[in-house]
Amino acid sequence: MTSGLAYLALAFFVVLAVFPVYWMVITAFKQDPDLINPRVNPFWFHLRPGFNHFVYLFEHTNFLHWILNTGIIGVCTVLITLAIGIPAGYALARLRFRGSENFAIGIFLTYLVPPALLFLPLLRVVANLGIIDTKWALVAVYPTFTLPFCIWLLIGFFKAVPIEVEEAARVDGCNRIAAIFRIVLPLSVAGILTVGIFAFTLAMQEFIYALTFVSSSLEKPVTIGVTQDLIRGDVYFWGSLMAGALLAGIPVAILYNFFLDYFVQGIAQGAVK
Repeated sequence: MTSGLAYLALAFFVVLAVFPVYWMVITAFKQDPDLINPRVNPFWFHLRPGFNHFVYLFEHTNFLHWILNTGIIGVCTVLITLAIGIPAGYALARLRFRGSENFAIGIFLTYLVPPALLFLPLLRVVANLGIIDTKWALVAVYPTFTLPFCIWLLIGFFKAVPIEVEEAARVDGCNRIAAIFRIVLPLSVAGILTVGIFAFTLAMQEFIYALTFVSSSLEKPVTIGVTQDLIRGDVYFWGSLMAGALLAGIPVAILYNFFLDYFVQGIAQGAVK
């Protein structure tokens, strides 16, 4: 009886998770008469499925530019986050100095500041840098919200590495930097991959900063390009909207699936610490 209820509850949550993806897929392949006819079954195809919405997406919008921009922004954000986050996380996890605990908590609290409070001062910053209305404005801004939480996670990952292993390496002749590269980083691969995936996902799904800082169609990320160019007044190009969402979501799904074991291990490890 208990197992049956557990499977029933699991099935309910599986339906909740899968149904939006299912609806996105069938909407992307439906023809326009199928989308607007209220008398047909909305959960299946009445007319033969087609690629009309995908063709429109590639021939009448800058979708390829949006995808490329999103990839560039995401990769640059990950590199900046790791380049700053790894040394900061290690320092807060290993080095003992006055106020280190409070400093780590303060870094995490900055992640909780709503983006709506920050986009105006950050707009002034990117305008002074001369990169307004370009994708590089987003590359400069996104680490402001990926770094705080990622540093917090990295502190937990580095604390999970036994300090005795690092001390043994130093006894064998390694200095601190060599011990970090030869011992700590290889043992923290799961955590570093988790932080990278987390930062990439945050950069890819962000909306407010992209809407504020970028207006040129060729510089937009996919989140803004699809919604702005395929919603015109009260006219919604639902088929192409869903096709764009589907194509943009596939790389992220593959990324998560490929690194799933590392991601789960890293999140669990960081949460425990």
